[in-house]
Amino acid sequence: MTRATQGNVDEGSIGRGKLFIGGLMILGALIYLIVSSTVTSAQYYLTIDELLAGGEEVRARNLKISGAVDGETIYYDSEALTLRFTLVNIPADMDVIEQAGGLSKVLYRAVNDPAASRLQVEYIGPKPDLLRHEAQAIVTGRIGDDGVFYADELLLKCPTRYEDELPLQAEEE
Repeated sequence: MTRATQGNVDEGSIGRGKLFIGGLMILGALIYLIVSSTVTSAQYYLTIDELLAGGEEVRARNLKISGAVDGETIYYDSEALTLRFTLVNIPADMDVIEQAGGLSKVLYRAVNDPAASRLQVEYIGPKPDLLRHEAQAIVTGRIGDDGVFYADELLLKCPTRYEDELPLQAEEE
């Protein structure tokens, strides 16, 4: 090999090495961005019992909590659009709910159990029509240092509203 040929080989391998290192850096940056955005936007779905047992570990996280609405605690300030109510713990396992006789019975028992875990919720926005005693509420937000759950989103399910209609629908088909 001549010296000129050797120089071209060295320059070519150096160029490929730089390209390989640059590709690794870009790949590393992409992996970092994906992981960091997933961690910051992740929501943890917990029961009220799990939330209360979680302590400080859950305080900084975005959470999704489900429970039964205690209708006697509903307070709505229509001028400030502030809604406050208490959620009562219900199980998250659908098998447990079915064994207990269905969601409406679980919600009824939870609200009427003075020993059940409870969580104060505050939501800013219009009062939903389905907010009533023994409705299932799914709230997304964060727990405050004061122990109040500050909800950004509020979803309500009222199983008693639909249970009476199910047999009629089945007969029509």
